[in-house]
Amino acid sequence: ILNGPNLVRLGKREPEIYGAATLADLEKALAVTAAQLGVAVEFFQSNHEGELIDQIARWADAGFAGLILNPGGLTHTSVALRDSVAGCEMPVIEVHISNIHRREPFRHHSYISGVALAVVAGLGLEGYHAALRRLAQ
Repeated sequence: ILNGPNLVRLGKREPEIYGAATLADLEKALAVTAAQLGVAVEFFQSNHEGELIDQIARWADAGFAGLILNPGGLTHTSVALRDSVAGCEMPVIEVHISNIHRREPFRHHSYISGVALAVVAGLGLEGYHAALRRLAQ
């Protein structure tokens, strides 16, 4: 489960949009869901585009079965991250806590969506659990 820029600030940054739970809270809850599903998860967060791209390559080379990606603001700007997702040979589910289509117009376009297996937006943190359940299938 890969989280991009500013997601380390969950619980502090714009709680009216993203809620009060922290990234650590989310990771604990996802670990419980993963155990219930009988799958293993690994977590990584970075505010740096290149680190996210490097992590996708490491996980792909290690044979990971799938990727849940919240690219944060890079969703709308990064062709390089899109190319990394397109070339990783893993099913990828793009997740957004808020409904990006109900927000500012610049957030309506995702470079990632066109190469992702699925997109989950607007379900809050439950969107990660839905993506995990889908990948576990």
